[in-house]
Amino acid sequence: MTDCSREVLLRRLFETAVAAADPMKCVPAFLPERINGRTVVIGAGKASARMAEAVEAAWGASEGLVITRDGYSRPCRGIEIVEASHPVPDGRGLQATQRLLGLLSSLEEADHVIALISGGASALLEAPAGDISLADLQALNEALLASGAPITDMNTVRKHVSLVKGGQLAAAAYPARMTALIISDVAGDDPAFIASGPTVGDRTTPADARAVIERFGMSVPASVLAVLDSATGVLPPEDERVSRVENRIIAAPSLSLEAAASLAADEGMEVEILGDAIEGEAREVAEQQARLAIERQQAMKPGGRPVLLLSGGECTVTRRGKGCGGPNAEFALAIAIALKGADGLYGIACDTDGVDGAADVAGAVVGPSTLERAEALGLDPVAMLGDNDSHSFFAALGDQVVPGPTLTNVNDFRAILIESPMT
Repeated sequence: MTDCSREVLLRRLFETAVAAADPMKCVPAFLPERINGRTVVIGAGKASARMAEAVEAAWGASEGLVITRDGYSRPCRGIEIVEASHPVPDGRGLQATQRLLGLLSSLEEADHVIALISGGASALLEAPAGDISLADLQALNEALLASGAPITDMNTVRKHVSLVKGGQLAAAAYPARMTALIISDVAGDDPAFIASGPTVGDRTTPADARAVIERFGMSVPASVLAVLDSATGVLPPEDERVSRVENRIIAAPSLSLEAAASLAADEGMEVEILGDAIEGEAREVAEQQARLAIERQQAMKPGGRPVLLLSGGECTVTRRGKGCGGPNAEFALAIAIALKGADGLYGIACDTDGVDGAADVAGAVVGPSTLERAEALGLDPVAMLGDNDSHSFFAALGDQVVPGPTLTNVNDFRAILIESPMT
């Protein structure tokens, strides 16, 4: 097998993982029975427009409004699709959220809401509390993204400065019945933290949010701190206003990893799934998995079956440099450095939504020739990793994975192919 064919195989594994989470496949089986009365479809996230398309494929033209990322719109006959900025919110997202809340305000007890929730909604579905301006909200999100905080911690902060997160979207629809169809992009698939839990009650407090800000040394606007000093709008799980919501996880990282594992097994590989909820600093996780891959290779018999290590979850990046990068590209660059060009070791790291960090790049592939080709181009991988410039590194090599909008989001996908050096 040539290096090129190995790269093709790794890309196929990623594509298989993404396809397993396609809302057109996932949504129909989880749709509730349609009522005779009024049904309104709402939603937010990178997968939400595709989810709306799937609803209408099953039910026909429907009433509603969904907010998705720029470039992720899909054609719908009745449901309005609004595009907005991600990962930092903009005025379009705030305006669309107000319109969505207006749609819910007219509902009655006999009505039914279908809420289509996926990763990315934390930035797309936004109504800031108190005196937090759009500029302040953007500054907060920039600080969160640069902090290296896990997504659960980031979303704890986001909940307590919002009027729609932490069950408050469900409260806006009450007393109507709500069915939330959720595509998970967080470790553990806890709906309270997917998209900051707009349909789920939560027990965190403003003090918890303040503790996150302090623990990660974030500088945030005074208006944010003022809101965190006041009473929260986040609903506890026992609140009556979330009592008429049914939250259904319809796709998750584990299912996508299993789909990739099945393909790998068909290709004659021995597969080991390391976990679907791995978190941590991207470069540190890369170093750990590089050591594991080397250990696995050293234990292999000459000519033995290839081994594939699969993992998912959500790595983070503490931004220290000025380069362009994201968690998956940073993982790929760090593992390339750690593997030192060893024969028989290849890898891919991509975000299943097609967007790694703020760039329209899913991630990158690496192999034994990565560092050698970089040296030939005059690239310093260690310096570029230090500058958080992983996207520039892989762009120069032509090793980026750029699928375009995938219309879904089940978090990071990582695969390490291990072959015996004698193969």
